[in-house]
Amino acid sequence: MKVQKFGGSSVANAENIEKVINIVSGDDAKGKRVLVFSALKGTTDALIKAGRLAEIADDGYLEIVSEIEQNHRNAIRELFPDIVPSELDDFIDAAIAELESVYEGVRRVQELSGRTLDKLLSFGELAMSRIISEKLNSLGIKNEWLDSREVLLTDSNFGFAAVDRERTYPAIAERILNAKADLFVAPGFIGRSSKGATTTLGRGGSDYTAALFAAATDADVLEIWTDVSGMMTADPRFVRKVRHIPQINYREAMELSHFGAKVIYPPTIQPVMSKGIPMWIKNTFDPESHGTLIETEAGSDGEMIRGITSIDNIAVLSLEGSGMVGIPGFSRRLFDALSRARINVILITQSSSEHSICVAVDERDAETARSVVDLEFENEIKVGKIEPLDVQTGSSILALVGDNMRAHTGVSGRMFMTLAYNGINIRAIAQGSSERNISAIISSRDVRKAVNALHEEFFSDGKKQVNLYIAGAGTVGRKLLEQIASQADILSEKMNLNLRVIGLANSRRCLLSETGLELDTVTERLAEGEETDIHKFTDTIGERNLRNSVFIDLSASPDVVETYSKLLENSVAVIACNKIACSSELARYKKLKWLAREYNANFHFETNVGAGLPIISTLSDLIQSGDSVHRIEAVLSGTLNYVFNNYDGSRPFADIVRQAQDEGYTEPDPRLDLSGTDVARKILILAREAGYDMEIEEVENTPFLPESCLQGSVEDFYTEMLRNEDHFRRLYEEARSEGLSLKYIAVLSDGKAKVGLQKIGPEHNFANLSGKDNAVLFYTSRYSDQPLVIKGAGAGADVTAAGVFADIIKAARS
Repeated sequence: MKVQKFGGSSVANAENIEKVINIVSGDDAKGKRVLVFSALKGTTDALIKAGRLAEIADDGYLEIVSEIEQNHRNAIRELFPDIVPSELDDFIDAAIAELESVYEGVRRVQELSGRTLDKLLSFGELAMSRIISEKLNSLGIKNEWLDSREVLLTDSNFGFAAVDRERTYPAIAERILNAKADLFVAPGFIGRSSKGATTTLGRGGSDYTAALFAAATDADVLEIWTDVSGMMTADPRFVRKVRHIPQINYREAMELSHFGAKVIYPPTIQPVMSKGIPMWIKNTFDPESHGTLIETEAGSDGEMIRGITSIDNIAVLSLEGSGMVGIPGFSRRLFDALSRARINVILITQSSSEHSICVAVDERDAETARSVVDLEFENEIKVGKIEPLDVQTGSSILALVGDNMRAHTGVSGRMFMTLAYNGINIRAIAQGSSERNISAIISSRDVRKAVNALHEEFFSDGKKQVNLYIAGAGTVGRKLLEQIASQADILSEKMNLNLRVIGLANSRRCLLSETGLELDTVTERLAEGEETDIHKFTDTIGERNLRNSVFIDLSASPDVVETYSKLLENSVAVIACNKIACSSELARYKKLKWLAREYNANFHFETNVGAGLPIISTLSDLIQSGDSVHRIEAVLSGTLNYVFNNYDGSRPFADIVRQAQDEGYTEPDPRLDLSGTDVARKILILAREAGYDMEIEEVENTPFLPESCLQGSVEDFYTEMLRNEDHFRRLYEEARSEGLSLKYIAVLSDGKAKVGLQKIGPEHNFANLSGKDNAVLFYTSRYSDQPLVIKGAGAGADVTAAGVFADIIKAARS
């Protein structure tokens, strides 16, 4: 004995119906079979819409009824190209005539009762099952069409009727098992009340119909044929690399279907579970696919989690007040009030203090719930014992499901840590004593990100997808993209990281792609992008709300810095090559650091000082490990070191500076380097990271450039340096005559900072710094006699990009 149910997508048109016919005719199972069918796809919604129009006397319902008729007649003509069986033609004629009559009655009285709507909705399943029955007969596959209303007996709760199984099961068994026919075709979704009225079993009720037929006949198997190959570990609309679930037990399937898995209508499972009948989810469009087998006990695939699912459009109801503590009956009264209003409670959680109780309901019931609960507790609210019911909409329930969770510790910890890392706030938590389900209520805007993040945590091959948004596509930006592309395989194999560049912007144009930009062509394509609005660009990061999002600022723009706060508040990691944020007002620096802690977001800016050298991270390690910094001496400008290492008076000083700029060592405006402003910013950042509250004005800056060089444009700057060549040669000659060399040095000592050009001897720690090297000496409580020294290239696109890349990896792995 086998029962097979085919859903709306399986019978959406004649072509799909032919696939169903092939499945049915090709099944060589012995014994009796029952085929249960849903309506032609879209029919139920159209019938409801027509009813609503008729209720307000809008003749638009006539067009919809005509379209419904045409859709069915088109399918019939394609299925019966030679001649349509007269019985089928008569049936459709009568059914359409009855539809038109009922709709006309609704239009006249302008009332659409639940009873009348159920009568209208029965058309879809009745018509489709009759069409397929006649098609099978025309192919020589003898069958008996069975009107489910004859055997499915229900109460009169129209729209969601409860089946009287004590009467229904014997009626089905007698009708099926004692009949001569071996194949039955029946409509799903519909039943009959004790008074003979047509009822419906709720949307998705055709699955339930099939389960009732299976349970009543003690079938060997129930097959649910749909448009997907079984159940998945998550909603494939959210997760691209979703996994197929080959086997699952009834309990897990019931949890997943209750909490939003769309493949099965939740009430379907109970009838077959009570009889131990296996249920197979199969794909009409890929019948050879294994599908998902649901049975009493399923083999373990080694995963602790079987699936992740969610329910949207949830309202959270919170009842709280000091008058609830220690007083029995509050919970009962709350649930009684909701029950009387026919409001289903989806999730419950209560604090141990008994001060509050929280339940989740369908968002459509929110205002009704508010009214009935406030009425129930009217007296307590008046005297201040409890607060009026608090209702929060825009929520979703997220659930982890799996029997194996019981055998593993730390599952909930991993779940909540993953959500926290992605900045997803949890409004309420519930876990049953069976430890089969952990549920959390979150904002609906976070569902996609949450499901992806949890799926990555529990089901991925260990690889973490990181979504990058880059502002700045100049020399450093291009180098960074090259490094990301060249290291992609190594990152995947050795570090389980998959970096995707989702957005790229320069000051003029930007590109965005949720599936990732092609790195080998993205810089060329950037010219074709949209006009850049940096605030709109960064707002998109929050709107897309992708997991593991990282924003990288390679610009020198104060406008970009303005976006950091909002990004961190959205738990988006910020990697700043731009020094403005950390060297501007102390209050801003502290706020950004606080936001990063408060919203569990990474905020890294290693390349603010020393390009790719691990200066800031080393300083952070010293402080965090309990060391104290007493003094810092540093050469922090690769530009200035390069310039003074290469200037010997044989070439104009301006030519050496321009060469440094051409080789990518300087800031976009080289005056920032040569005025000492850039070095002052860097020592300021180190001072702040060392624990000193300091503003840029407190850094003593002794300039070596004539004031005239700082006026006008960058080209004016070069022209003025040429005019002042004697000044630069004199600085060089004075140092050389004393056997000394020139270095631009920053010093932090006793909480005070200064920067300036110094003449140093050959024994000095910085004397042998070559090219564009930087060096930092940390004198600390632990490194008091011999300083901790960090030395290396402190400028250049390659090393700066490498430093940014290292920060990205640090953020990705934290």
